[in-house]
Amino acid sequence: MANPFNNQFKRDLFDEDHLAVKDSFKRFLEKEAVPHAEQWEKDGIIPHAFFGKMGEQGFLCLPVEEQYGGAGISDYRFSAALNEACMDFGLMSLATDMSLINDVALPYFLELTNDEQKQRWLPKMVTGEYVTAIAMTEPGGGSDLAALKTTAIWDGEAYVMNGSKTFITNGINADLILVAARTDLEQRHGGISLFVIERDMEGFERGRNLDKVGGHGQDTAELFFNDIRVPKENLIGVENDGFRQMMFNLAQERLAIAASSLAYTQTAYKWTKEYITERSAFGQTIASFQNSRLLMAEMRTELEIGQIFIDRCIMDHVNGALTSEKAAMAKWWITDLQGRIMDRCVQLHGGYGYMNEYPIARAWADSRITRIYGGANEIMKEIIAKAEGLS
Repeated sequence: MANPFNNQFKRDLFDEDHLAVKDSFKRFLEKEAVPHAEQWEKDGIIPHAFFGKMGEQGFLCLPVEEQYGGAGISDYRFSAALNEACMDFGLMSLATDMSLINDVALPYFLELTNDEQKQRWLPKMVTGEYVTAIAMTEPGGGSDLAALKTTAIWDGEAYVMNGSKTFITNGINADLILVAARTDLEQRHGGISLFVIERDMEGFERGRNLDKVGGHGQDTAELFFNDIRVPKENLIGVENDGFRQMMFNLAQERLAIAASSLAYTQTAYKWTKEYITERSAFGQTIASFQNSRLLMAEMRTELEIGQIFIDRCIMDHVNGALTSEKAAMAKWWITDLQGRIMDRCVQLHGGYGYMNEYPIARAWADSRITRIYGGANEIMKEIIAKAEGLS
């Protein structure tokens, strides 16, 4: 079935090069991901080796410069196209892992590292040999990044790190973990620094692969740091400037969440349209009932509005004009919309919509987290209100 959202505005966003990369990635996914997705969901993790396959095909870390093995492609639309390709197949777990690598973690390694660090880490990130994660959230901390309790204290030879993190995407698979820790106990915002913790560092331990409501194929872990001696060469950026550094990429992270959420919701709409057209009740198709038609009309309209807004935000980002409040608008509004539409789609499937054998049930469960991670939607509204001078 043709994608009902392949409209003129969408074609204006992606040119032939973007579409060629998306089509190439979809062919890769059909062969290498779709046949294994069910097993990944059961296992609770995507095999580390799969990221190597992605790297071999050039689908990881596109903005990395050629001197470090990358393609040197900084146009965010390519990343958006790759995320959409995952969602066209309902591969939410893979999209989350991949977006964390490409959209969330990579900018820190590109913008805040020195030449030696780039040489050490970027080439293997491009090939997928190094999977990345970001560890900011702590037990009891939630969205309050300034309340970090993990410490990294300089002892004259190295930083000694102690603490724990939770809800860490890619936490089991990760080889390089960007960790936020407090290096000055006297300051709140000004006493935080960023470090890269490597897989084999003594004192680094992984806890549980957390049992989540949705996104079962994507590993989410607890991490523990017990007297890890972190060399100064693993400090990212400037000591005690970590809080500001953590803020610089949030707009892209939130845009990625919004764009992927919309793409997944479009796929759910497509599944629902197919189901109600084929399924009958009381001697007629479910699609022929007035309530079904009206709900589908509402969803189609809302998705069209959302697509136009997301595409405008993506172009703003490409042009360096996406503000933090605009990204917050996109994140909260699209993920709220996703929740409403996923719920309607389950309802239109009837009892089958509650069965895990139907993809709509999984999509419904997968989608609940988007209103929480990347900054809870309540925080997004606070950002928008503050930008309006309401504080």
